[in-house]
Amino acid sequence: MAGSSDVHHKTPLPEGIRVGTVMRIRGVVPNNANRFFVNLLCSEGQDAEYALHFNPRLNESTVVFNTLEQGAWGPEERGSGIPFQHGQPFEVLLIATEDGFKAVVGDSEYHHFRYRIPPARARLLEVGGDLQLESVKIF
Repeated sequence: MAGSSDVHHKTPLPEGIRVGTVMRIRGVVPNNANRFFVNLLCSEGQDAEYALHFNPRLNESTVVFNTLEQGAWGPEERGSGIPFQHGQPFEVLLIATEDGFKAVVGDSEYHHFRYRIPPARARLLEVGGDLQLESVKIF
């Protein structure tokens, strides 16, 4: 599963996401990385809605959280600081709680993104962009 930049990995979520679901993404940020993403898509195809768009932007030193609903992006939320470093391995946990996704990077909670689209509608976990992906696990 290890690969270089511009990864595009998809994991189907036939049952959607329930409270307590944990999505664990492990990888390495390449030295030349600008940004990568983790998306929870509600369907396949060009017009899919995004229940969650998690977008570390190393070129802007920020992490953006958002949703895409009926073709329009919602208001961006940003975590504080950037917990990703060029050339360093990372582990992200996206945990479905009662009221939102809790993003844990390394061993600390990074941001809590309140649901705008019910997580049960998510059908696909997509990881892509500038990263070396090591593993994606859902439990």
